[in-house]
Amino acid sequence: MIRSSLIIAFLTFSIFASAQSKIGTIDTDYILSQMPEMEEVNKGLEAYDKKLQQDFQTNVKQYDTLVKTYQANAESLAAETRQESESEIIELENQIKQFRQRAQLMMQMRRNELTKPLYEKIDAAMRQVIAAEGFTQIFHAGGNNLAFSAEEYDITEKVMSKMGVEPKAAGTNEE
Repeated sequence: MIRSSLIIAFLTFSIFASAQSKIGTIDTDYILSQMPEMEEVNKGLEAYDKKLQQDFQTNVKQYDTLVKTYQANAESLAAETRQESESEIIELENQIKQFRQRAQLMMQMRRNELTKPLYEKIDAAMRQVIAAEGFTQIFHAGGNNLAFSAEEYDITEKVMSKMGVEPKAAGTNEE
């Protein structure tokens, strides 16, 4: 008898607890792509990429110059001077390899730096929608973890509306 009473109480509590939940979804990547500020972010990323490319080309030119000078003078150089030149060439070659490896990471870090204020703006608007409509949980719709969500629970456009962001016409998405 006590066991069945506990089961009934647990089921009642479970039903009551689930009735109190309001779950929604948001696609922050979509919102980000619709924000007018993304044009400035993309320009900033292009400028940073150009700077990285210039730095890379400078190192490559310096490397080429060192190699040509070494090849032209290798036979006439003293053993110690030749070894110093070879070490300098190897060191610069390693720096170029490391730069190539770091460049992608540096670009991602720059992107994160430039988009952080935009994500903060999205978060503030999302919190307003959550508070106004009583959501208890929000899932990111753009991620791989969400299998399905009914459109009426997607707060993406409500957040965009709070932010004053108008969706662009299809096909004009620049990202």
